[in-house]
Amino acid sequence: MRNILKCLFQLSYVISFLVLICIAGCASIQHPTGGPRDSVAPVILKENPKNFTTNFKTHQITIEFDEYYKLVNEFKEISISPAMEKSPNFKVKKKQLLIQFQEPLQDSTTYTINFGKAIADYNEGNVLKNYMYVLSTGNKIDSLSISGKVINTLTKEPVLDATAFLLPLDQDTLFGKKRASIFTTTDSSGNFSLKYLRGNTYKLYALYEKNGDRIYNSAAEEIGFLDDSIVLHKDTSGLVVELFKEQPKNFRVIDRKIEKDGRITYVFNKTLEKPDIKILEPQSLNHIIEYTSTNDTAYVWTESLEFDSIDVALLDNNIALDTVVIRRNKRDTYNRTLTISDNLSSGRLKPGTDVVLTLSAPVKSIDGKKFTVLQDSVPINGLRVSRDSLSTRKIYLKYPWRDDKQYTITIADDGFTGTFGGTNKEYKKIFSKDVDDNYGILTAIITVPDTAQNYIVQLLNAKDFLVSTYSITKNTTLSFPMMSVGKYYVRVIYDANKNDKWDTGNVTERKQPEKVWNYPTEITLRANFEIEEKIAIPKDL
Repeated sequence: MRNILKCLFQLSYVISFLVLICIAGCASIQHPTGGPRDSVAPVILKENPKNFTTNFKTHQITIEFDEYYKLVNEFKEISISPAMEKSPNFKVKKKQLLIQFQEPLQDSTTYTINFGKAIADYNEGNVLKNYMYVLSTGNKIDSLSISGKVINTLTKEPVLDATAFLLPLDQDTLFGKKRASIFTTTDSSGNFSLKYLRGNTYKLYALYEKNGDRIYNSAAEEIGFLDDSIVLHKDTSGLVVELFKEQPKNFRVIDRKIEKDGRITYVFNKTLEKPDIKILEPQSLNHIIEYTSTNDTAYVWTESLEFDSIDVALLDNNIALDTVVIRRNKRDTYNRTLTISDNLSSGRLKPGTDVVLTLSAPVKSIDGKKFTVLQDSVPINGLRVSRDSLSTRKIYLKYPWRDDKQYTITIADDGFTGTFGGTNKEYKKIFSKDVDDNYGILTAIITVPDTAQNYIVQLLNAKDFLVSTYSITKNTTLSFPMMSVGKYYVRVIYDANKNDKWDTGNVTERKQPEKVWNYPTEITLRANFEIEEKIAIPKDL
């Protein structure tokens, strides 16, 4: 009997143990995830004194939020209008913000504290954008407003997070020197609204920048302005400011380096008309120079890389711009191996074109014996290899490529020899010739409003890449055969000075960029399809 009881006890113990394991297993199926990610900016619960208080007498404002928060770049983001000699002290105290004035406020004056993007929740950084606290030391709040939209001058697309700001006319000399105190940022539609303004005469600007200091101090930033001052005596709306990048006034080299393959690269801050580089030291160093199509980058290859430094003079139209020195680390080594790129990235060759190879450095010699071409795995003869007359690095492979065949081009090691040394590793490419039916034809019938003016007509693809450009003064029919399928856009530049290029503006000279009109219809080109588009350029914009 005692043994039976002992067995029953042991059995019940085992069962209890198994039940506990089961419960523990079920309980650990899933760990808590913490819920969805917080995406809500801090919410204001209380303001003391209340926002829009008149006859303001105190020296401190207390603002309470629904969560813990932080101030981000407060010295850049927070501004007060009108400006004060001593900025208020902004103090974070748990979920409260204490604003303590450091000097007496002016009588009968409306003050606006604009927080920009300074207030964000503590954990996720969600920003409470463009919160403003408004007060008046008099018996009324200034209530005038200015609103409008900021767009890109070329694309006419709205600009998100641009800064629209006002400068009273008597403070316009501070432009580019000091942060504006009356400002706001644009929404996703490019819209802005500046509120609680007093009657005055203002200059309106818009700025898109990276550093967020709200000061226009770099030609890399986008700027826009209205020509006329705004005499504000009633609410003003519907204003449009177009952003552009200025052509830098002063030339400088923004990057210079010796690449691992020995190529020396100079990047300029602006496009040059007729660039030139002269090597000052070492003297008589044999070299080759090539410029990009935009004339804002230069590549230099030299016969020797044994110099300690290379000193060059940079010129444009034979006018000296700058001298630049690059010092070489004696421990640096360079690999002059030639790399090959081509126009066959899709594995198809556009009908009517040649295979184009671009080498990483100038080519001295070509060994035709290193080239083989297979047509459907069968070797063929008749490939012609020729150089580009304008580039020492571009090579054309010509052959009567057929539609229904597959081709394999192989260039063995040492098929190309560089002018200053180095050869290529084996290059191999498999491709086929594309068929005409995969392309379309676009014909644009352009009507100009004034034959005394010059117009630049540009065709752009869906990625805003410039496909073709023409300068016209009269009604013209433009033909674009063998166009890849896809979406295209037409842009027209009103070339006021007839120099066949778009001239940007200059904010210091109060000069707007040349006018641009975008044809509003998107052109969709399908395979084996021909489109005729009639485009009438408007006279006035």
